[in-house]
Amino acid sequence: MQQDPTSLDRLHDIVPPPAVPWWPPAPAWYWVLGLLCVAIVIWLLRAFMHWQRNRYRREALAECAKHQAALHDASQRGNALVGLAALLKRTAITAFPRKDVASLTGTAWDGFLDHTVREKVFSQGGGSLLEAAAYDPRSASSVDENKARELARQVHAWITHHRVDVSEGGAS
Repeated sequence: MQQDPTSLDRLHDIVPPPAVPWWPPAPAWYWVLGLLCVAIVIWLLRAFMHWQRNRYRREALAECAKHQAALHDASQRGNALVGLAALLKRTAITAFPRKDVASLTGTAWDGFLDHTVREKVFSQGGGSLLEAAAYDPRSASSVDENKARELARQVHAWITHHRVDVSEGGAS
């Protein structure tokens, strides 16, 4: 008996093609990977530069913490307030152009501090206490501990939150 060439017995299963490999990818994926690497490098550089620009803030906050710790001792409170006033001035001179900041005193200094943090904090009491501490350390020793702590909190907040406009220059 001769076999029929169209017989179903002679059919073979369909052999599927091999799966598409993940590697090597299509050329467009190399471009996507390259652009992603460039974006990550740019982001890392910007983050590092931001971290470097804010070094003065980290150093000022560390010094502020030392002064805040000294506020608990009544005998050291005056020196701590004098230190906070000096720290605030040094930080402002570091962040902003020296010619704009160094000569400021009184209400002009308080207004500058309020303007750069965008809140009315120093012109409503805290600034006069800081100025008195800076120029008369003996009067700073008689400041109530709660007022001194509140002032230290305001100084800490200013160091943390002040903003330098690009047009003004300085570090931020």
